Amino acid sequence: MTTIRLLLADDHPVVRAGLRAVLESEPDITVVDEAATAEDAVLRTEVGDVDVVLMDLQFGHGMGGSAATKAITSRNGSTRVIVLTTYDTEADIIAAVEAGASGYLLKDAPAEELVAAVHAAAAGQSALAPTISDRLIERIRTPATSLSTRETEVLTLVADGLSNQQIAQQLFLSQATIKSHLVHIFTKLNADSRTAAVAIAVQRGLIRADRTPPAGGGRRPETP
Repeated sequence: MTTIRLLLADDHPVVRAGLRAVLESEPDITVVDEAATAEDAVLRTEVGDVDVVLMDLQFGHGMGGSAATKAITSRNGSTRVIVLTTYDTEADIIAAVEAGASGYLLKDAPAEELVAAVHAAAAGQSALAPTISDRLIERIRTPATSLSTRETEVLTLVADGLSNQQIAQQLFLSQATIKSHLVHIFTKLNADSRTAAVAIAVQRGLIRADRTPPAGGGRRPETP
């Protein structure tokens, strides 16, 4: 019986301990190490004895889970990464899949689903939670109403309170390009203002729920 060698990457010790307890109860899974930061996870996989990484998306500081996933999968194609997170927004899912994640699960997934995902990833198969698969299928079926990766980035920065000029500077784009993206976002979301676009995106799970429309104290023009 081939043993699946697992790395747990999460900044919460209690979460890592819980995952270890669940997964090491399986006879063909062994946890070879734990990483409290995304950077440590990337370095640990370079040793060459990790088959699957369970990767959180949000760490306390430094590199995020999607960036670490990209670094791991681009350097070592034999190591599979499963994102295990509390975030189920389309932006997070797409970023993880584009980074090379073999799977995407939420932390409230049943133990048997988690174990099955590890086995699937180790076998070179995809391991997406049913709700995540449904989200991706819906995106494919309705591309006209789905935000592109760049549009999601722009709208996320709008939700953070940045002006067009600040967004342009952060993304190294012109203000005209940012305005064009916002026009497309407004059309896709059937929104008539920046505030409405953010609210609709949060409601649809396109950006995280902790992104809230700007309050009245920091009002900006409601045009793109």
